[in-house]
Amino acid sequence: MKVREDEVRVADGIRTKVIRPAGPGTWPGLLLYTDIFQLTESTLRTARRFAAEGFVVCVPEIYPHGELAGVALEFDDAGKAAGLAGAAATTTAQFDADRTAVLDYMAGRDDISALFVTGFCIGGHLAFRAAFDERVAATVCFYPTGLQNGGLGADDPGSLARAADIRGRLMVVFGSQDPHVPADARLQIVQALYAAGHDDLELHIYRGGEHAFMRDIGPRHDPKLTDLAIAEAVSFYAGRE
Repeated sequence: MKVREDEVRVADGIRTKVIRPAGPGTWPGLLLYTDIFQLTESTLRTARRFAAEGFVVCVPEIYPHGELAGVALEFDDAGKAAGLAGAAATTTAQFDADRTAVLDYMAGRDDISALFVTGFCIGGHLAFRAAFDERVAATVCFYPTGLQNGGLGADDPGSLARAADIRGRLMVVFGSQDPHVPADARLQIVQALYAAGHDDLELHIYRGGEHAFMRDIGPRHDPKLTDLAIAEAVSFYAGRE
């Protein structure tokens, strides 16, 4: 399926890429959160793949208000340091306010029929928090960081303690070789989700997958696992029809 791509400014200036199937129609909306490197071509390639599966994909910058606004960071040490600094300077309240603004924008579009969310790394954590919004029907978190220890931004967001606030369907994907979310952290997350009543969630742990295995740049990329993860997510959003 061919896609079209536009850039919009949401609310008070959140730069957001909107990628949707070409031509008229109505599709589910997918809020896609990036990793700390923001709107890189690597992440946008993934967004285009989801759009080609029949979603209106909205990809906002996660640091839209400070010096990183408009900046796509390089996948190097300097880019990593800048991305982590951007996270450390952003409060949970700001992340949440930006999320509400983007979901409000998506809910107001006449080509969006439902609201789904996904995200990668820090974006996986932000996707988890977006699932607190009762409008979100289903969420897929790819290797979310910081759920087990409260790591997100300038303060402890207490995200895992709010797991019971999630009303939609939930799927979480990890790589078995992810040092940021090792086995004990994954166990802690799953135990908390089960304790909150999410005993029907989908949990995928891909053997051999490293952190950011879906980023198609660098030695950690695993194309086969990436294809599997995207196919599983699309099927999950569709309700396994």
